[in-house]
Amino acid sequence: MTPEHIELVKSTVPVLRENGVALTKYFYNRMLTNNPDLKNIFNMDHQSSGRQPRALAGAVLAYAEHIEDPSSLARVLDHIGNKHVSLDIQADQYSIVGENLLHSISEVLNVPFESDLIAAWKEAYLQLAAILIDIEKKKYDNLVALDGGWAGWRAFEISAIEEVEEGKKFTLKPQDGNAIPASEPKYYISVKVQVPNHEIQQPQQFAFTEAQQGSDYQIVVKPEKEPTEFSVANILLDHYKVGDTVQVTAPLIG
Repeated sequence: MTPEHIELVKSTVPVLRENGVALTKYFYNRMLTNNPDLKNIFNMDHQSSGRQPRALAGAVLAYAEHIEDPSSLARVLDHIGNKHVSLDIQADQYSIVGENLLHSISEVLNVPFESDLIAAWKEAYLQLAAILIDIEKKKYDNLVALDGGWAGWRAFEISAIEEVEEGKKFTLKPQDGNAIPASEPKYYISVKVQVPNHEIQQPQQFAFTEAQQGSDYQIVVKPEKEPTEFSVANILLDHYKVGDTVQVTAPLIG
């Protein structure tokens, strides 16, 4: 990035502090409307609650504030990389995100798309995308290298459901019968389910409460206090039974 690009990005910091969430809400609505297949990746409950737009707004603001030295955000970017890998985000999807983010900045801030400001943010986004793509490629490679490891989604069968105080404990066994990596508490997996009466699937991350050392994984599913039709936990509790199949990503640290 040129010094001029850096200064232009930094000039948007006050606006992002005040209107960042409005911008990211607009961005997600725009992107998911234009690319409805991405609804299979992004948790729609987190969209409606504002959780995901708030998280993205904070990340965009932090990046703008540290645009001169993105390496200072190494821990944050590593955390984001874990979240992306747990949802099987792929490198080619970054161009879709970038296009919609740049148009959202232009439309929300009422700045011409051909302006120097949007050009600066394009360079900033390309820099950030390259960093994250590299981080995530290494994580995917590391997962595949584990004993029993894999990258992306893998079919697991629900082999047992047990009533527990918090909700239900689901035992998930790999459908292919092959090994899976051991894991520790505070690591999490993403579980993706089919949404009843909709042509989309929805993912949610579930943290392990105890070490996972066997040939299956066990997660405790707690009902949402204010569920929607897209609430993964409640879909599991109300619609899934022993013998059904879900999609699962490999364990990552929370």
